Amino acid sequence: MAGATVRRKSAPARRRKPARRNSRRYWSARVTKESDALDLDNGVFSLNDPKRIARSLKRSAQRSRRRKSEPYRSALSMLIFYINRAGKNLPAARRRTLQQAKVELRKQFGRD
Repeated sequence: MAGATVRRKSAPARRRKPARRNSRRYWSARVTKESDALDLDNGVFSLNDPKRIARSLKRSAQRSRRRKSEPYRSALSMLIFYINRAGKNLPAARRRTLQQAKVELRKQFGRD
């Protein structure tokens, strides 16, 4: 067999398991809903007034007994988390409103 080529057996085709999309797809929604940081009001991130968003986050952070850090840090973390998870899908006007809410949150906590 001096010049013969050796043929390898091909591996059997692997079957993919069907993805569990329901449990993995919206993990960020689950984090927002079940977070240990805050108990958020429904629709807080869909409000149009940055002051109301900041006020709601502040109220939630101060009332929460499950948060692990100070109220300002928990509120700001949740807001930044929401902005980051929305990513490219967040319209520019909505992003401006949420960025302004960060400024308002700093003011309401006296950190400006």
